[in-house]
Amino acid sequence: MAEGIAGGADFEPQARFATAAVARMATVTPDGRPHLVPIVFVVADEVIYTAIDSKPKSSLRLQRLANIESNPNVSVLVDHYTDDWSQLWWVRADGTAAIHHGGTDHQRGYELLRAKYPQYQSTSLIGPVIAVAVQQWSFWFG
Repeated sequence: MAEGIAGGADFEPQARFATAAVARMATVTPDGRPHLVPIVFVVADEVIYTAIDSKPKSSLRLQRLANIESNPNVSVLVDHYTDDWSQLWWVRADGTAAIHHGGTDHQRGYELLRAKYPQYQSTSLIGPVIAVAVQQWSFWFG
């Protein structure tokens, strides 16, 4: 399902979303507070994949993982800013997240992320894959 406010017929929200390099993923902490982090991601068949990699972290027990275990509802936002405000846009995917420590979805996430991001040829993917089954797309553009 998609809903949005659009300024022209040639805007393809899911394509814009999928080609972006970075997004922000919002989860909810167990005590109800919002938690927002930047992520790299890939989209395939209405599923957004992101993974835990070897970039420096204080722990692999990340808050986003604990949040998803407690409440799997997430939002993922991609936006574009420019000084020409007629070119502004955002696309948000709302869905249900699952954490995969192995198996087909884990492997597929790793493969798709390596294909999109050349950095993963030298930066290891070391942790679980988060797969977000998109239930609704929302968007706006100028």
